[in-house]
Amino acid sequence: MNTTGAAIASAVVFVWLGMVMAISFLEAPLKFRAPGVTIPVGLGIGRLVFRALNIAETVLAVAVAVAVTVGAGGPPRSLAVLTGVLVALLVVQLGVVRPRLNRRSDRVLAGEDLPRSRGHLHYVALEAVKVVLLIALGVGLSAH
Repeated sequence: MNTTGAAIASAVVFVWLGMVMAISFLEAPLKFRAPGVTIPVGLGIGRLVFRALNIAETVLAVAVAVAVTVGAGGPPRSLAVLTGVLVALLVVQLGVVRPRLNRRSDRVLAGEDLPRSRGHLHYVALEAVKVVLLIALGVGLSAH
């Protein structure tokens, strides 16, 4: 992997990390504390924001994967593994967890009174793991 590819991938990783931290760990919990924000309004806002985040994450994940795999000699094995695990985690979030959360929020928005969901806890746990992976990958790329 060449220095330019590592620098580009590192920059993209840290942009991605900033987006996840800002939206998942700041915006998401704080919006429900704002005056006048009801559960349905908060869910509606959250769905829009997370849809945009997930689109951006997909683009960034592709950019990182391309930057990590393209270049002379290929990436060090540890960086390739971290990238693969990160992409797999995003696929699980988008393909398994998000659809379940969307189905549940559809029911709440339709007026059903449902108990608290554990699905959000799974999503938050995956976000925490993603943050750790992004930090590890970003630092690894920066050192390369």
